[in-house]
Amino acid sequence: MTLLEQGDGEVIMDAELVEDGVVDVTVPAGRPLVNEHTVLFPGEEIPTSDTPGVTYTEQDLYVSEETAQAIKEAWENESPARRTAMGLFEAWCAQEGRVAKPCTTATYTEYGRHLMRKKLKVSTINNYMSLIITSMPPGKRPDKSLFKTLMVQYRDKNKRALRRKEAFPITLPYLMPMLAKADADDRPISWRDTVMMSLGYLFLARSEEDVDFDIEDLTVLDDRVIVWLPEDKTHDEEQTIVLHDRSDIRLVFRLRRYLGYLRQQGITSGPLLREIKQNGNVARPETRAKTATKRGDYLRPQTVNDRVKYWFKAAGLKTDGRPVSSHGLRAGGATDLGENKATAKELEDAGRWRPGSRMPQIYVRAAQDANRDRFAKVPIYKPDDEVPPA
Repeated sequence: MTLLEQGDGEVIMDAELVEDGVVDVTVPAGRPLVNEHTVLFPGEEIPTSDTPGVTYTEQDLYVSEETAQAIKEAWENESPARRTAMGLFEAWCAQEGRVAKPCTTATYTEYGRHLMRKKLKVSTINNYMSLIITSMPPGKRPDKSLFKTLMVQYRDKNKRALRRKEAFPITLPYLMPMLAKADADDRPISWRDTVMMSLGYLFLARSEEDVDFDIEDLTVLDDRVIVWLPEDKTHDEEQTIVLHDRSDIRLVFRLRRYLGYLRQQGITSGPLLREIKQNGNVARPETRAKTATKRGDYLRPQTVNDRVKYWFKAAGLKTDGRPVSSHGLRAGGATDLGENKATAKELEDAGRWRPGSRMPQIYVRAAQDANRDRFAKVPIYKPDDEVPPA
């Protein structure tokens, strides 16, 4: 695997290995190519180029077998969203006769224009293009400056494309019927799902956080649950978060019920939320669904999404037109906090948003606006009211 950074004025070098392992930069064209971004796996050949450069030794270029294996495992465990984005990109490249991986800057830019022609939302296009560029081998990522220039133009000409369709907030009046329906089902998979939904609401959890929890990350006490989070989307450092139990949601009871079931299955560590078969047993490696093999014993984020939709429908609930998704649990918790006069700082802490993020204020403002009737001071018209003179 050769990792070479393109663009940004980087200099590409022409070099040759001599007997002592030092790269000689005085050799003619067509000799080994290295730069400060070159990384080689054991056994790989040094690439060549026609451009002169600087001197490196083999020690600068190769990673160990252990590091190479870790990188390969990281690539294999890519997210479902990235696999989807790359699948669509690869299909388009095949149709257009272009190389998908690693792609050129021209191909990357042209695919961005392809998504714009489909009139997709700005957030959708940016998400797809970000997933694609991070799927490229490090050092071989295309220059995205041209795509960004086109996006500025697209935003200006397509104001509707800026609109985001937010998930329907699953507030307590919706969450409680969902939990009650799952409790009535009274099966291990339902016990798991009540934990999934309760954590999603009280922890304001993103679906990827729900499914990445290990049993060891949670300390269950009589009146609270202490959550250890190694890092999240907006924090690089570990966090310890306390979730106080509530008499309506009963997170402590739900966790103890589910953890007791896992212990009966011989599971006391590792992933908290696991695939459960119809016979009530936790899926083992030999019986696990093929779609889950990439994440091993960990559920996919999409599973949380599917189960939230399932219980919402099973409880006979309806939305105002916004889509139901697992993100609705996070939005629901934030909405309930905002409607009950939580400050932006309190919401920021609850949802683990970055300091100064606009997201907490969005929920506070939405709650304030929902309860503010700008025409409240105008009397209701009655048919017998006197008609004003012409």
